[in-house]
Amino acid sequence: MSKKEWGIDDPRETYWFNTRTRQVEEGPQSLSVDRLGPFDTRDEAARAEEIIAERAKKWAEEDAAED
Repeated sequence: MSKKEWGIDDPRETYWFNTRTRQVEEGPQSLSVDRLGPFDTRDEAARAEEIIAERAKKWAEEDAAED
């Protein structure tokens, strides 16, 4: 999937959370295996793990409701 298909016009204008260094990166700087994102803001990237946990919980609840 291309960056355009993900809605990323300029990847340098996105923020990522590096799970290895625990730092926010401006634009994709590290290996993809070590990154979460992209996020629109530095604050969102800093909260990446929290945001992902919230989304996973919501999806699990939706799946349970469908069963």
